[in-house]
Amino acid sequence: MFTGIITDIGTVRELDQQGDLRARIATGYDTAGIDIGASIASDGVCLTVIALGDDWYDVQVSAETVSKTNLGAWTEGKRVNLERALKVGDELGGHIVSGHVDGVAEVIAVVDEGDSTRVSLRAPADLARFIAPKGSVALNGTSLTVNEVEGTTFGINFIPHTKDVTTWGDVAVGDRVNLEIDTLARYVARLAETAVV
Repeated sequence: MFTGIITDIGTVRELDQQGDLRARIATGYDTAGIDIGASIASDGVCLTVIALGDDWYDVQVSAETVSKTNLGAWTEGKRVNLERALKVGDELGGHIVSGHVDGVAEVIAVVDEGDSTRVSLRAPADLARFIAPKGSVALNGTSLTVNEVEGTTFGINFIPHTKDVTTWGDVAVGDRVNLEIDTLARYVARLAETAVV
């Protein structure tokens, strides 16, 4: 489990397609404190560490994960949002995030408003019903509050701090971002579907 509070920006150092996609991610984390088999959310996708170096870790990405996320578009040099898994007693600063991406949203507008940036995104139609004003979503692993929703379009506001400590300072129209809907929204919708009238 994760919180959607990004704690490092990594860089994709190497990519190797050998059955599954293998990626090497450079990190500022102390890799001596990372175990083989640990989970690290990389752009919001929970990935398992399979090898470690002094300043990097390797992950293996299945074809299923590539098909449901934006990881298939990773290139060497790409910056990615990173978060280590929660430990008992950690502060829950964002919201509960599983690292199981539901789909990919597309950035359709980026507008600066003062020091902040308002970003509009289009969600896949089957996921849009789970997104509500003032609700939470995880986008590329970042826990965010939804400003407004209209059909499949929703808006997010990024303050300068978020842009500085995540990859959101690089956002551009046309970007495809990993979307994880709020777990609570998923269960509320499921209960509503199965409620006896």
